[in-house]
Amino acid sequence: MVGRIHVDVNVTADLNEQKKAMPDVDWGEWKPSNCKPRHKVAIIIPYRDRLPHLKVQLRYLHPLLQRQQVHYRIFVAEQAGVGTWNKGRVMNAGYIEAAKLFDFQCVIFHDVDLVPEDDRNTYKCFSLPVHMSSAPSQDNYRTRYTILVGGVMNFPREDFLKLNGYSNEFWGWGGEDDDMAYRMKASAMDFERVPPEIGRYTSLIHGDRDKNPRRMALLQGSKKRQAKDGVSSLPYRLLSSSNEKLYTHLLVAV
Repeated sequence: MVGRIHVDVNVTADLNEQKKAMPDVDWGEWKPSNCKPRHKVAIIIPYRDRLPHLKVQLRYLHPLLQRQQVHYRIFVAEQAGVGTWNKGRVMNAGYIEAAKLFDFQCVIFHDVDLVPEDDRNTYKCFSLPVHMSSAPSQDNYRTRYTILVGGVMNFPREDFLKLNGYSNEFWGWGGEDDDMAYRMKASAMDFERVPPEIGRYTSLIHGDRDKNPRRMALLQGSKKRQAKDGVSSLPYRLLSSSNEKLYTHLLVAV
């Protein structure tokens, strides 16, 4: 463990070089050979058209996870087509397909544009949900508001199912993470937040995103929808599942 990490976003991240440097990784999965790990962790990255971000993220994420000696598998869940983005559906689909392929204890949903800056922020399983990205650089390394659970969020497997996963109704950017906070509150489920001095993440630069104009109205009805709107009722199709060595690629139509 090294503690604070300097993330250099100006260094070209080459996936082929990364593959050569990690011969023990396959389908995005790795486990320590010199000990029996306590935790099996699925990391799901909701994704579309962000390959430069993914390259940088993987360059730092794999070594961090291996230093922490966790048994992990990374899944990149990509929304097919050019229609409106729906992060909630992509994350739910990623969860369903990951559960078919990997017997994990907890699941971490990880935005592709966030790179961890401190390996004391442990990607292990906890007894309750944990908001890991408490201090992203885009927010001047502070937590923007008290119910924030977006960015990098860690769930025990049974808790994610109890919450019925994420809402499927948030088309466009914004709202699905706040809806998750409302779901936890309605279910009387506590969560912890990593202290900001170690929950630091580099936010990778991206263009403007189309905001969801219905997000506030949807949030008002969060509690009423929860039982029937989520991972248990997700309409999607798995178009392909392929081995990219550094991750399992799931292409889904939502």
